[in-house]
Amino acid sequence: MTRPSVHGRWSPALAVAIVGAIALAAIGLLFSRPDVVAMGLPIALWSAFALGRGTSGIGAEPSVSSRPSADGELLTAISVEGDAEMVELFVVHSERRIRRVIVPGLGAGAMVLARSRVLHSGPALPVQVSTRGLALDGAVLSEPSEIVRSRRQVAPTPRTVGMLPLPRRLTGLHGSHEGRRPGQGGDFRDIHAFAPGDELRRVDWRATARMARRPGELLVRRTHTLSDASVVIAMDTSEDLGEVVASWGSGDFERSGVTSLDNAREAARGLAGAAIDAGDRVALHVLVHGGRSLRSGGCSRHLARLEAAIAATGQARDDAAFRRTPHVPHGSVILVLSTFFQGAAAQTALMWRASGHSVVAIDVLPRLDRSRLTRTQLIGLRTVLAERENVFADLHGAGIDVVTWADDPSSALREIARARR
Repeated sequence: MTRPSVHGRWSPALAVAIVGAIALAAIGLLFSRPDVVAMGLPIALWSAFALGRGTSGIGAEPSVSSRPSADGELLTAISVEGDAEMVELFVVHSERRIRRVIVPGLGAGAMVLARSRVLHSGPALPVQVSTRGLALDGAVLSEPSEIVRSRRQVAPTPRTVGMLPLPRRLTGLHGSHEGRRPGQGGDFRDIHAFAPGDELRRVDWRATARMARRPGELLVRRTHTLSDASVVIAMDTSEDLGEVVASWGSGDFERSGVTSLDNAREAARGLAGAAIDAGDRVALHVLVHGGRSLRSGGCSRHLARLEAAIAATGQARDDAAFRRTPHVPHGSVILVLSTFFQGAAAQTALMWRASGHSVVAIDVLPRLDRSRLTRTQLIGLRTVLAERENVFADLHGAGIDVVTWADDPSSALREIARARR
C-alpha cells in the first residue's frame, strides 16, 4: 500500500538558520574575518539543501491498540507509520497530562507503550494521541494528524453479595427458590389422590397401602416446585459524586476518590452475579432518556452481557432527564441504585412499589470527606443531606427498604430477605 505524499511547512528553525548564516557572512566580510564566514557556511549549506528538497513526503499516522493490563493500570500501544525522518507524538494521558515524545520514522514502525492509572470503573479514555512528521532535523514540519483515541471499558471490582430479597410471589418455573405451587424439586407438600397427569413414579406405595379407602385407589407424593425470581437492576446515572465533597461539580475525578457511579457499577455487578448464581432472571435498565436496557435473562452468557453493559455505563449528559419508567416483568424485585439527591429516582421507585413490585433502594453515595469545606459549604451540604433524609422517609413509609452500599450491604440485604419470607 502506497502512502499519499503529505506536504508540510517550513519550521521557524529554518528561518533562524538563514538569518544566522546571513548575519555571520555579513559580520565576517565587514571585519575581514574569514573564520566567521566559515562558521556560517555549514548553516547556509544546510538551509539550501532543505529549501531544495521541498516539503513533501513527511506523512505520519498513529494507531492505538489495547494491551493486557495489570491491576490498577491500563496499557495502550501507540504505533506510528509514515515517511517522515522523525515523528513527534502528542500524548494526552487520562484527559489531563500531556507528553511529547520523538520517535524514529521512515517506516520503522515505532511503537510507544503508554501506561495509565485506573482511578475509576466505567468508560475510560486513557490515551489520546496525534502526530507530526519532522524532516531535515526539524526544518520541515507536517500538520498535526487527527486525534486518535483509545476508549476502554473498565470493569468494577468484583464484590460478593449473599442472599437477595425475593418478590412476594415467584412466577418462574425453574430456579432454586421454594415455590408455593405443586411441582418437582422442592420439599414435601402433601399426599394426594392419583389424577390424570401424575407420573407413576410419584406413587407412594406405603401411603397407598395404609391410607387407600377403596380398591384401585393410588396416592401420590407431591412436592413444591422450584421457582426463579425476576430481578431488575435500575441505575440512576444522572450524578457522579465523589467522596471528597470539595470536588463536586469540578470534574476533577483524580482527586474525588471513590464516586457514586463507582459504587453503582460495583453494586450492579455484585447484585447481578448473586442473582444469576441463584438461578434467577436479571434485567438491567439505566434510568435516563436513551439509557441502555437489557431484557430479563439468565445463565453465564447473559451475565457476561450484563457485566459488559455495566462497565460501559457512564454519567448521563447534563440535559438528560427521566422521561419514562422502564417496563419490568410482573412480580419482580427491583433494586434501584441512586444517590437519591434528585427526586426522579425516588418517584420511580414509589411508582413501582404502588404497582405491587418489591422494591429495594440502594444508596450508592460514598462516605463523605468534608475537609476543605467552608462554613457556607458545610451548611449547604447539611441542607441537601437533610432533604435526602426526607426522601428516605418517604421510601420507608411506602414499604421500600433502603440499603447503604458503602456500609455492609450483604448483611442488610440478608436481613431484608429473611424479613420478607
